[in-house]
Amino acid sequence: MDNPVELIIRKRSGEKIERKELEAIVRGYIEGSLPDYQMSAFLMAVFLKGMDKEEVQNLTEIYIESGKTIEFSSSLKTVDKHSTGGVGDKISLMLAPLAAACGAVIPMISGRGLGHTGGTLDKLESIPGFRTDLNEDQFRRVIDKIGFSIISQSKELVPADRKIYALRDVTGTVESLPLITASIISKKIAEGAQNLVIDLKVGTGAFIKDMDAARELGALLKRTGEKLGQKINIVYSDMNAPLGFYIGNALEVKETIEYLQGKHIPDIDRLTRYLVTRMLILSGNASNEAEAADRIEKALSSGKALERFADFIEAQGGDPSICEDLSKLPQSSETISIKVEKSGWIRSIACQEIGYSLLHIGAGRQKIDSRLDHAAGAYLTPKVGDHVEKGDEIGKVFCNDREKGLHTVRKILAAYQISDAKPKTDERAATDLILGKEL
Repeated sequence: MDNPVELIIRKRSGEKIERKELEAIVRGYIEGSLPDYQMSAFLMAVFLKGMDKEEVQNLTEIYIESGKTIEFSSSLKTVDKHSTGGVGDKISLMLAPLAAACGAVIPMISGRGLGHTGGTLDKLESIPGFRTDLNEDQFRRVIDKIGFSIISQSKELVPADRKIYALRDVTGTVESLPLITASIISKKIAEGAQNLVIDLKVGTGAFIKDMDAARELGALLKRTGEKLGQKINIVYSDMNAPLGFYIGNALEVKETIEYLQGKHIPDIDRLTRYLVTRMLILSGNASNEAEAADRIEKALSSGKALERFADFIEAQGGDPSICEDLSKLPQSSETISIKVEKSGWIRSIACQEIGYSLLHIGAGRQKIDSRLDHAAGAYLTPKVGDHVEKGDEIGKVFCNDREKGLHTVRKILAAYQISDAKPKTDERAATDLILGKEL
């Protein structure tokens, strides 16, 4: 490799990096000849100056080629869903068993928490005994038996992204559109998903804050994936309020089970059904929305989706009895009430700040090697447009360190903007769950 400092400076100056140079940077980092501090500098240069479409496709291919690729028979019509990340976004946990119960085949490689957002793997690993580190044969066996499997990247599957993903989390480079694209598409190609629905979050709790940037990312994801032979559907969804009521690893597993048991959680239900509908149609498991909706309703009301989730937990080493006894999930020693200090209408919620506040109690990582507290998190009820009275309890913080918990309560309260005037209809419409039409 040329002097890495020269490549960093060139990218910092906005120049194009050729494929062989990108390969050298990525290979050097994986093999250990390129240190963290130089890779961090390169990622920041990409964050600041971006990449053109060819660079993004090259980086994606380099990620894929850094490890193995799993292939399934085309007759299986494999399909997956990926979210770009949000606060309280546990949709994958209920979506995968629901889609599988409707006949879909879902091979899913997921990630850990990134920045202020939670990670599917961290949530699953809060289940006693659950394993995400399956090898390819184990991955295939679970899919054959259950219809879906959710695993982590490994030294064999997209190892480049696995290592770089962790570095992005702690270097302020999470929001880079080229890096997001390469990370998502490489994992989804490598796992064997022939069809992909991308839930592209937009709003205060997302990495993408506005629709212009969201559509730019959506077009980049669609172009890159389809150039590599994957059929892609982009759905834009709102992230201006936490999804559901619980935020935190074990707490989100709890909410998933409650939803699959039949509890009505309006925003979770609407988005889950919408995304599963897109997955079923895209993969040919339903011919239209009405057929998909009928299958989804039957899978939920019959308990079949919950049964699939329990079978999945057992197949990957976890304790399926948590689906009957939620107390077997990690529990916190402290529960601290969150009470509003004024009356009024919830005008906006700084979701990102809520996500970062929960890092202080261990619900996410502040460093690469940070240890998670799987029981930590929050329960929050208000949505934009709701009315609250001074002294109302709007939620709780669950933690194992009371002082840190009190600090988190203060941060959460500061994230809610309470207005004397009721938000106008057009202001509230900005938080409609499904934003615009999918690509």
